[in-house]
Parts: sequence; C-alpha cells; structure tokens
Amino acid sequence: MVILIAGPYRSGTNDDPQLMRQNLRKLENAALPLFRSGHIPIIGEWVALPLMEIAGSKRPGDEVYEEILYPVAHRLLVKCDAVLRLEGVSKGADEDVRIARERGLKIYYRLEDVPPASN
Repeated sequence: MVILIAGPYRSGTNDDPQLMRQNLRKLENAALPLFRSGHIPIIGEWVALPLMEIAGSKRPGDEVYEEILYPVAHRLLVKCDAVLRLEGVSKGADEDVRIARERGLKIYYRLEDVPPASN
C-alpha cells in the first residue's frame, strides 16, 4: 500500500523551526518500518517543503505555505491506499483523515496495526 503518514507538524510548536523539525522526525520515524513491511510511506511535507522554499515561503502560515502545504497532502491522498494517523493534536492531519474516510481509504492509528504487505 501507499500510506500517507499524518500527524502534527506545525501544531504545538508556536512556529519554532526546531520543534517543527522534531515533529517531522516523528513522522519520518514511522516511514522506515512501513517500508520494511513492504509498503510505500509518504509524508506530505517531503513534497511540500521543497516546493514552498522554491515558491518563496518566508514563514509558517504565510500565503505560500497555505497555498502548498495542505493541498499537497490532499493531492497525495488520491494516490494513497491508507493513512497512518500518528497521535497528537493536528487539524491538518485530522483533515487528511476526513478526506481519506470520504475516499474509502483504510485508516490506521498505530504502526503495529498496519498489516505487512502481501506479495
């Protein structure tokens, strides 16, 4: 499965870049186990952050940030089979789950609940 990993990125950081990097690392820490179990993990920020930099985003929440960050995840969901929603308050991740449910995707809340890929 292609699995979008959703969880806090900006939430609870007061836009502190170090805390945002820590949140991204938490999302990324779930990616390797998913890959090793036969899936393709994807995190919206992996696609959005370089695009936002090229587009000239200067700070979290600016016009470029809003134009790119959440729409990237929503576009990725079209290609995904499931969402892994990591714990923590996040309106963006909650919206990803809402959209995924509408599309009939599987939603997992714990890494250990994601079944290994069948070959």
